[in-house]
Amino acid sequence: MKITFADLWRPTGTIDRGTYALVGVLGFALKHNLDRFVAMYGFKRPWGFFAYWVPVRDVARITALRGPDTVFLATMLALSLPFIWVGVTLTLKRLRSASLPSYLILLFFVPFLNLLFFLCLCLVPDHESPTTQSKTTERKHSRLVQLLPESALGSAAVSVLITVPLGVGTALFATLALTHYGWGLFVALPFTMGFASSLIYGLRQPRGLTSCVGVACLSTALFGLALLALAVEGLFCIAMLLPLALPLAAFGGIFGFLVQRRRWIQSGAPAFISALILLAPGVEWTEHVIAPVPPVFVVHSSIDIQAPPERVWRQVVAFTEIPPPTEWMFRAGIAYPMRAEMLGSGPGAERHCVFSTGAFVEPIEVWDEPHRLKFSVESNPAPMNEWTPYFHIEPPHLHGFFVSNGGQFLLTLLPNGSTRLEGTTWYRHTLWPAAYWKLWSDTIIHKIHMRVLRHIRDEVENGVR
Repeated sequence: MKITFADLWRPTGTIDRGTYALVGVLGFALKHNLDRFVAMYGFKRPWGFFAYWVPVRDVARITALRGPDTVFLATMLALSLPFIWVGVTLTLKRLRSASLPSYLILLFFVPFLNLLFFLCLCLVPDHESPTTQSKTTERKHSRLVQLLPESALGSAAVSVLITVPLGVGTALFATLALTHYGWGLFVALPFTMGFASSLIYGLRQPRGLTSCVGVACLSTALFGLALLALAVEGLFCIAMLLPLALPLAAFGGIFGFLVQRRRWIQSGAPAFISALILLAPGVEWTEHVIAPVPPVFVVHSSIDIQAPPERVWRQVVAFTEIPPPTEWMFRAGIAYPMRAEMLGSGPGAERHCVFSTGAFVEPIEVWDEPHRLKFSVESNPAPMNEWTPYFHIEPPHLHGFFVSNGGQFLLTLLPNGSTRLEGTTWYRHTLWPAAYWKLWSDTIIHKIHMRVLRHIRDEVENGVR
């Protein structure tokens, strides 16, 4: 199908999947290189592939930008506007040619899901006319479709039996072969499992939306149980993944529901499902090759103590044994602090913060008694003991995927003579999407902070009394 330059700007008409894919890939390549050129040579700023998916966490920070930051943001936004318009018009054309609802254009603006959306539109053929459909319905049934049970329960069972083993194999490829926990594993895999299971479920005859989404979520849930049963992952990590994986699986199930009602899928199902299954390993391999640099996050926690900073400092430097935890998170296996030991004093001394899984070795960088104690981290123990029906498992993410870079205690004298004690941790993790896993890691670190701060407060205040 020929497309002129003027067609890029007009939202009317249709476009075939080959042209859509070609223009989309060339357009992204052009935009990325243009953005990188402007950022590097115009503003002396780095610009990488993942810069497009950096989440805006604080709108107030964006509106408060001044000077060069404002100019840079405005320039990058202005460069994006023509590409956004072309992307929207071509996507509307493609939705129209595939006879898909126009409101799906909203997915064009959803970070990362727009990549999955683009792939789906590149795979979905053009909608056939009713006359052509009636002539070719019987001839187009593939052997794969004929082998599927006609009953809803039988089709659901077959779809689960196909997608769950493939999902486990894809997960093992990412974690054991590539040693990478990223978008391919946590986003592309549950989406494609939901899509594929829903599609297989509705191949023999169209199924309802609710049942398609249910089968998609069931496939993903059984995938999690399979990882637990095969000693690949522990229960706590699977529980942390489900709030991300199940909505993505449901989203894939919705796509499966839409596609299974297209007659062309009867003959093209094997090729379509094969391409869909290869999506997650492809994303995993791409991430492994690109190796994005993990960001550094910071967590602050504070507590007020009814004692002067001089008394608080003694416990901050080396606090005594903390009673066993009562928090469900620590009882489920997350590493928790037990005591702190100080070897020497002043800058260059070494502090050992002993956790349930080992000790953090912390060389002292700043010793400003009794105001500030700052340290780096030389050695990190495992972040958790996985809960598993087996005696012990060692998934790769327990080693080197969550790293504390340093910490600090800040003691501030308050007007009433008490002390505000603030604990800070700088850390990084190589789990993607980083924004999602940051929600969990920030919560866990805050719980760790408060366990230490409350213990210091209780020890100091009891000692004063």
